[in-house]
Amino acid sequence: MSDPLSELIALLRPRTVFTKGIAGAGAWAVRYADFGQPSFCAVMDGACLLAVDGQAPVTLEAGDFVLLPATPGFVLSGFEPAEPRLLDPNVTAAVQDDIRYGASEGEPEVRLQGGYFVFDSPDADLLVSLLPPLIHLRGAERLATLVRLVREEAVQQAPGRDLVLARLVEVLLIEAVRAVQGDEAPPGLLRGLAEPRLAAAIRRMHGDLSRPWKVTELAREAAMSRSAFFERFTRVVGAAPMEYLLGWRMAVARHLLRERRTPLADIAEHVGYNSTGAFSTAFTRHVGQSPGRYARGLSAGV
Repeated sequence: MSDPLSELIALLRPRTVFTKGIAGAGAWAVRYADFGQPSFCAVMDGACLLAVDGQAPVTLEAGDFVLLPATPGFVLSGFEPAEPRLLDPNVTAAVQDDIRYGASEGEPEVRLQGGYFVFDSPDADLLVSLLPPLIHLRGAERLATLVRLVREEAVQQAPGRDLVLARLVEVLLIEAVRAVQGDEAPPGLLRGLAEPRLAAAIRRMHGDLSRPWKVTELAREAAMSRSAFFERFTRVVGAAPMEYLLGWRMAVARHLLRERRTPLADIAEHVGYNSTGAFSTAFTRHVGQSPGRYARGLSAGV
């Protein structure tokens, strides 16, 4: 059976870039500007406050895990009042050493292991929109272990390092994302997969992408009327069924073009088009350039 979440993570093509330790004590607060790349942290000891733009502030405690798939601006602080120090994440990300904020003497009041990575996909924005903007998990021991493994592997220069890091981050992402259940997830793929009827239609859609699906057929897979399915899918997933299907087809097509191993006619058939002409028209309308031009741009490193 098709696994849409695994397909989503695979298409995002995550690769680790950076990880480091963060500690704080006394009166301290830092504000990171909007970064845009995915970031994560696990709280090893102590506690602190996290206020992500557009989200309710949360207290982070030992054992907590946080994932920000697109990392907007945020404030990280201790519990004593302090004026946030403004930081540019593009600058701090290049710093290899561990960081300590606030009082420099004595034991830190909080220790975190954080990092960021990039999604090596041309459809990252589209795919990230299917994920929650903030994932905050309590008592996430498995994720804390994964973060430690990422840290250990990142500081080594052992053979196969990049591949190991990529696989660790894939597992970390899946562990974090699938822990968000039902109504806790905002509109998107996770919310849809949490509803058995919608999940049945989504899995069939992903599992048979070449089929010329219609809303009535997808509604039948969900054992719902056409109108009820359309309304429920649009509200829960955040896009109409055919809009979601088109976006996914184009993401898969761009991935195959990026791989440069599949003939155009086969790509067209794989994503549900009965001719290269029909596929090229849809691709050009959606992406803004023809499949051939898109592939040539990839070859030229554009």
